Amino acid sequence: MRISQLDGKRVALWGWGREGRAAFAVLRARLPSLPLTLFCPEAEAETARAETQGALTVRSDVSGESLAAFDVVIKSPGISPYGEAAQQAAAQDTQFIGGTSLWFAEHADADGTVRDTVCVTGTKGKSTTTSLLAHLLRASGARTGLVGNIGLPLLEVLEPQPAPQYWAVELSSYQTGEVARSGAHPQVAVVLNLFPEHLDWHGSEARYIADKLSLVTEAAPRIAVLNAADPHLAALQLPHSEVVWFNQPQGWHMRGEWVYRGEQTVFDTAHTPLPGRHNRGNLCAVLAAIEALGLDAVALAPAVQSFRPLPNRLQIIGERDGLRFVNDSISTTPHASLAALECFAGQRIALLVGGHDRGLDWTDFMQHMTHDVPPVEIVTMGANGPRIHALLQPLAEAGRFGLHAAGDLDEAVRIACDALGGQGGVVLLSPGAPSYGVYKDYVARGRHFAQLAGFDPNAITAIAGIGIA
Repeated sequence: MRISQLDGKRVALWGWGREGRAAFAVLRARLPSLPLTLFCPEAEAETARAETQGALTVRSDVSGESLAAFDVVIKSPGISPYGEAAQQAAAQDTQFIGGTSLWFAEHADADGTVRDTVCVTGTKGKSTTTSLLAHLLRASGARTGLVGNIGLPLLEVLEPQPAPQYWAVELSSYQTGEVARSGAHPQVAVVLNLFPEHLDWHGSEARYIADKLSLVTEAAPRIAVLNAADPHLAALQLPHSEVVWFNQPQGWHMRGEWVYRGEQTVFDTAHTPLPGRHNRGNLCAVLAAIEALGLDAVALAPAVQSFRPLPNRLQIIGERDGLRFVNDSISTTPHASLAALECFAGQRIALLVGGHDRGLDWTDFMQHMTHDVPPVEIVTMGANGPRIHALLQPLAEAGRFGLHAAGDLDEAVRIACDALGGQGGVVLLSPGAPSYGVYKDYVARGRHFAQLAGFDPNAITAIAGIGIA
């Protein structure tokens, strides 16, 4: 649906975060006479009224009945369409869309293709991958937009002047379905991997996977760049897209620390600034996407050396009293915590895990602690901390590692430092769970961790390259 098609319809906004504000600004600019209603929590209502100077009606009575009074509801990504109120309204023909859907519809050519646009999604690694993609495209001399879930809502860059030559768009599982609903087809879509995530929003693992994959199964990109090593992706059949595989011998893949294109040796990643082997492997996805755009990926590969790693993602924030502090606050699944441990294999690690409980299964994590070399110490915390602690308790009692329970991050950091003692090591915050209920977001959690470790939180938070450059 294009923005012009909203004219004459009953339209509401749902959510007054950055995405909601961006949608309001665009609608007011394009359709200044369109009546608008905003649904938001009562705590945000007064702020919304003040910021919009009476230009919309603000309500906090969200229900199936109140939403059903509108033809179209433009919702913020964090609001699930599977909730009871949304489902009741949808059954009465209310259409729910997001800013992502509007942006793609506006940018589609006559045949539906959003040209020179690469969408990136995946359970882990998508932010670093999208940033690296933008970095290498800029290294080619191309003006590039780094936008989307990484921290810049698409509607904030609806009509930039001058327009970028390429768009690198990060999409969460909350947004991938929006691309399909827009009716547009990205020129290139990259899917890195799939693990259970955001089950509280999607309602089930099966629906999470279906929503995530809708970027390629329903949006039908011209070229789909897929990870051959992921079983969900390897099983896909995409008759309406050209499929380019990475992590397989015929395409871009890793051998040891080297990147190969088929049998061609391309680049040694051993001393690149990319954190973790999984991110170095995702360089293969980036190079495959660049090649799909028609550029010389082999020539651009060495530019990875000047890439600046993202904050809160295996970020070494400093050393103090013989301990190295690593901030992996963006880790929200047990698989991400396992990947973080792999990055520091062979070192004395105190791992901090736990946070908001979304019901994810930690059994696979526990099994890795049984067979792999585990950290020296594990500190559990947060709402799901007791559940993780109980699962790991038998291994701790068998002497596999020290296990400690903490009430909050402050206590967890103190316990970790004390447990490592004066022998040095790594205090690794890779919680494998969201920060909801305690922190505004993972960034706030990472800032607090840096502060507790004795470092300036303002020095660790900026993501280089967001926007158009």
